[in-house]
Amino acid sequence: MSHSIQSQAGHGLPMILVVDYGSQYTQLIARKVREMSVYSEVIAPGKPLPHSDNPILGVILSGGPQTATGNEQPIDEAILALDVPLLGICYGMQAMAIHGGGLVKKGEVGEYGHTELSLTPSPLWAMLPADAKNHLRVWMSHEDHVVKLPEDFHIIAASRHAPIAAMAHKHKPWFALQFHPEVSHTEHGDAMLAQFVQGICQCPQAWQVTDIETSLISTIQEQVGQDHVLLGLSGGVDSSVLAALLHKAIGDQLTCVFVDTGLLRRGEADQVMTTMHDHMAVNVIKVDASERFFQQLQDVTDPETKRKICGELFVEVFQEQSKALRHNTIWLAQGTIYPDVIESGGVHGTAEVIKSHHNVGGLPETLGMPLLEPLRMLFKDEIRLLGKCLGLSEVFIGRHPFPGPGLCLRVIGEVTPERVATLQACDAIFIEELHAQGWYNQVAQAFALLLPVMSVGVVGDQRAYAPVVGLRAVTSIDYMTAEWADLPRELLTKVSSRIVNEVPGVSRVVYDITHKPPATIEWE
Repeated sequence: MSHSIQSQAGHGLPMILVVDYGSQYTQLIARKVREMSVYSEVIAPGKPLPHSDNPILGVILSGGPQTATGNEQPIDEAILALDVPLLGICYGMQAMAIHGGGLVKKGEVGEYGHTELSLTPSPLWAMLPADAKNHLRVWMSHEDHVVKLPEDFHIIAASRHAPIAAMAHKHKPWFALQFHPEVSHTEHGDAMLAQFVQGICQCPQAWQVTDIETSLISTIQEQVGQDHVLLGLSGGVDSSVLAALLHKAIGDQLTCVFVDTGLLRRGEADQVMTTMHDHMAVNVIKVDASERFFQQLQDVTDPETKRKICGELFVEVFQEQSKALRHNTIWLAQGTIYPDVIESGGVHGTAEVIKSHHNVGGLPETLGMPLLEPLRMLFKDEIRLLGKCLGLSEVFIGRHPFPGPGLCLRVIGEVTPERVATLQACDAIFIEELHAQGWYNQVAQAFALLLPVMSVGVVGDQRAYAPVVGLRAVTSIDYMTAEWADLPRELLTKVSSRIVNEVPGVSRVVYDITHKPPATIEWE
């Protein structure tokens, strides 16, 4: 790409900088800071600091998968030169220990999960309730331990297996925690982060999602000028909000391409066209590419291969439509958001790849279109708030996330029109019953899966050997962590009964009760 537009949200605001050492919770840290109405950004170690007109009032060093006992990444001198408060979390604590001359070793016993801490007085505990300032239950995930304090540090928390579970500098506003305050499993973790951000760093509450609409529109108008923009519209929350934002910014210069891949939820194609074209007056071109997608996916079972095939086909369709529009310059707009980026390998490639997203990286240089990603720096809840500001209906704002490649990632194994049709019917029943019994808005995401497993059943008085359908529903705030939803037994019973009775060729229904982590929300 010769050039691109990314989100300018928060430009010029005082901020907390989060250094990403590769933790899957890094974006959760940044999001927690933004919930305090304080802007935050994430950078990788060794990368240049963000915009010079964003005053950095504090730095948080994230955890990470690497070890500090031989493969450590040092703290950048540019970070230390800022002379601002510093908070190290997990690996970040170990990096601070090594920097100050301390010692980190692999422990005989690791700490994973809930751990009891004893605390000693520290400014970092100032916002904790009185009954939590001596003992606290926190979430640990480490094997390496700080076994010798760095110079001028003292212990502020200890656990059974980690005598140095938290430490603080005697003279500087530097703090380090072996546990993870950003996850919900840590008691009063939000209070610790708030004390660091608001109490110690003295950050003003200047970040409001409702304020960024104007700045995003202004940035888009300035950069795009009189050019045209092509947006791949999926009908999900992200692309719908982006369509509304771009339409408000540049009007008829926007053309949306809605690709009917044959891999959408039942009735979704008609709903998208009716809402966007008829109700919002957005220029939408519908392309029926279902035959092409099914042909390319034939005999493919690997999920990453499925994602790449879908991504390449999307690009092909966009290229074809851009040529048909006959405009001199066309930008390709994508609804890329922060969670997409982190799961595809991190904002700057430091995190472990969980799964690739078809709209994050991998676009060919031959695409010939500059990239427009105004939502790249926003989290899902911020996207929904922006959608409300733009006047989108709750039908779109409240929709559960849906993978860009569609149902091919929920048809586990081979993807065929027949298997997709079976899944569409099962999924529609599940979602219908969630709405009917008032549970749809109580879960963050819910869907059905068609498994590559055959099961013996009894249909009527005859033996049946047919596929198994899985159901998945989770609760989550940020989609970086999630818990399986404890749906009522009566609801699950009705959904199961309807599926096996109404959908031909299904013999059994199972329910997934795995958290994220260790699982991801989607199966593929």
